[in-house]
Amino acid sequence: MTQRTLLSWSSGKDSAWALHRLKDDPGIEMVALLTTFNGAADRVAMHAVRRELVDAQAGRIGLPLWSIDLPWPCSNAEYENRMEDMCRSAVADGITAVAFGDLFLQDIRDYRERQMERAGLRPLFPVWMIPTGELARDLIGRGVKAKVTCIDRTKLDASYAGREYDADFLSSLPAGVDPCGENGEFHTFVYDAPVFASAIPVTVGDRIERDGFVFADILPL
Repeated sequence: MTQRTLLSWSSGKDSAWALHRLKDDPGIEMVALLTTFNGAADRVAMHAVRRELVDAQAGRIGLPLWSIDLPWPCSNAEYENRMEDMCRSAVADGITAVAFGDLFLQDIRDYRERQMERAGLRPLFPVWMIPTGELARDLIGRGVKAKVTCIDRTKLDASYAGREYDADFLSSLPAGVDPCGENGEFHTFVYDAPVFASAIPVTVGDRIERDGFVFADILPL
């Protein structure tokens, strides 16, 4: 039986590659993308990507975007309440599964599995445990193009914010930094990918340092 599936969409490279793999699965019917936004800033939580750019991604993918607007600051209880509301809407819409782009953090996977089990939805992890060096090289080689939107200053120099996520970026990473940033070292915005009908023209604007992170403002052209 085909699984009607919602994809948790961060706007970054791992989500794009998860969607690429899901679209190749004949047992999956992709229904929509789901993104959480910082309601005060109108940007993707953590990635700090402008909403209009996520709308542009959804348009090029050809799927509707479901958004959850979170207050700022947002407690975990409030986050879970809003996720539960979304899950109820998904079930009512006939969705049976929610997919995530998580790579290897077991505690995050366990948390998502508990959330989905309570809601009666099946969690899917299409890129789980792919070695991250292999995954990074593969998605770059297959045409995923991304900008680094946010870096953790305890892990990377501020100059990494706004850089192209490419082979040069990978080769320049300090020892101990995951090539996919799975430990929170950096986040990305995908402006082109095999699942896009066309690229999104973007440029890099101001860089802002806040709370130990450096954010590069990705701007539409």
